[in-house]
Amino acid sequence: MLKDITLGQFFPGDSIVHKLDPRTKLILVIVYIIALFQAKGWISYALVVLVTVLCLALSHIRFKTIFKGLKPMLFIIVLTAALNIFYTAGTPVLPGWIITWEGIDRAAKMILRIVLLITGTFLLTYTTSPMALTDGLELLLDPLKKVKLPVHEMTMMMSMALRFIPTLIEETDKIMSAQKARGADFENGSLIQRAKALLPILVPLFVSAFRRADELAVAMESRCYHGGEGRTRMKQLKMAGRDAIALVLGLLFLAGMILCKRLGL
Repeated sequence: MLKDITLGQFFPGDSIVHKLDPRTKLILVIVYIIALFQAKGWISYALVVLVTVLCLALSHIRFKTIFKGLKPMLFIIVLTAALNIFYTAGTPVLPGWIITWEGIDRAAKMILRIVLLITGTFLLTYTTSPMALTDGLELLLDPLKKVKLPVHEMTMMMSMALRFIPTLIEETDKIMSAQKARGADFENGSLIQRAKALLPILVPLFVSAFRRADELAVAMESRCYHGGEGRTRMKQLKMAGRDAIALVLGLLFLAGMILCKRLGL
């Protein structure tokens, strides 16, 4: 299960999506999320699915990778579907049943919305390196520096968090394997017993995380790091023609979704 968590991972590539400016991709993700929450009918959901599949095809990210990333969210998806199926009033599927056609319809739409939301946000991290993502976000939030907000520090913390997610997952997997080799059982027993069995994992994991944080702090101090003031970038971000085209297409997609919502599609 831990190996299925792909949040924060970056898959290098040479696709047109990889080549887009990170600022463009950040804006497009926001536009995508807004457009997704405009979807009401099945026609509008079909349009979002079509756009998502097209983006995946252009990015050369395999569907297998997306499905792998969705596995850890399976419990939330199933729970959301169950709540909508059993707690939505309407026409019963069969006389005397609490399951209604409206509940099934709503549950299917909610599942699709969650899957599309996760897919769209994962696509951002899959095609953008943490460093490029940090630079793009910092440049987008640059106007907030005028009101004394620590933009560089916030984006740096976000970058480090994304960077260490795969590292901590790998560390957790190693600790679990070591504990299993010593006879630990994480799958059998009651819920309380399984929770207690996690203590031999959590304690060394926290120790390892704090050790890594301390090593990172020492490394930054030894290199005289003092924040973003006066710092330069090795790679300067520049918008290209493809970025303008992508932004225009994104706005047209959002306009189409708003129109579908007004028409009840």
